[in-house]
Amino acid sequence: MVKIIVDYRELRNNVAKKLFDKDVEIDSQKLDVGDFILSEDVCVELKKVDDFVNSLVDGRLFVQAKHLKSNFKKPIYIIEGELANIFEIRNVHPKAIRSALISLMLDYQIPILFAHTEEETAELLHTIAEREQTDRNKEIALRGTRKAFSLAEQQQFFIEGLPKIGPSLAKSLLAHFGSCSAILNASHEELTKVDKVGNKKAETIRSLVDESYENSVDA
Repeated sequence: MVKIIVDYRELRNNVAKKLFDKDVEIDSQKLDVGDFILSEDVCVELKKVDDFVNSLVDGRLFVQAKHLKSNFKKPIYIIEGELANIFEIRNVHPKAIRSALISLMLDYQIPILFAHTEEETAELLHTIAEREQTDRNKEIALRGTRKAFSLAEQQQFFIEGLPKIGPSLAKSLLAHFGSCSAILNASHEELTKVDKVGNKKAETIRSLVDESYENSVDA
């Protein structure tokens, strides 16, 4: 029998019940990272289609991705529901959604699986857990707490908050300038000396840093 650690909040949906019906041992805990821990390496973040879009809009998506990547060797996203509906939620531009999916896979190197129903989600979780625990003889991780970010990781995360700056470019900027302060104080010309920072990105960064908050609110 395989064991899956389930965040207690996920007990409200039917995925946990369907796992139990498949003779999976369920250990309910309060998880700071992810929704389902399947082995010492694998943790799954489950997103309904509407929650995926909402988490993109409110900024949770990439914060969660960073914590997943920092705490587990092989994190996975499962997006559940009708994928065709993902472009009809909250009037978010399809390009932004595609960019988010691509960023998770390329920048964060987190694979994304898709499930139409709770039954399919449970089947995916069960199959992965069996592969990890039975076929590869890996133990289930007993930790659900979040690892604290190092100073370097916090600096990178801070710079990723700038417009159009992903993990790779944030690292390049920090390597080039040496500190967050130096990046924020860099001129337009200095910013463009960093690979993949063109005039438009440099202009956007300088506008964000230099523009008066009061003027921005009034606009």
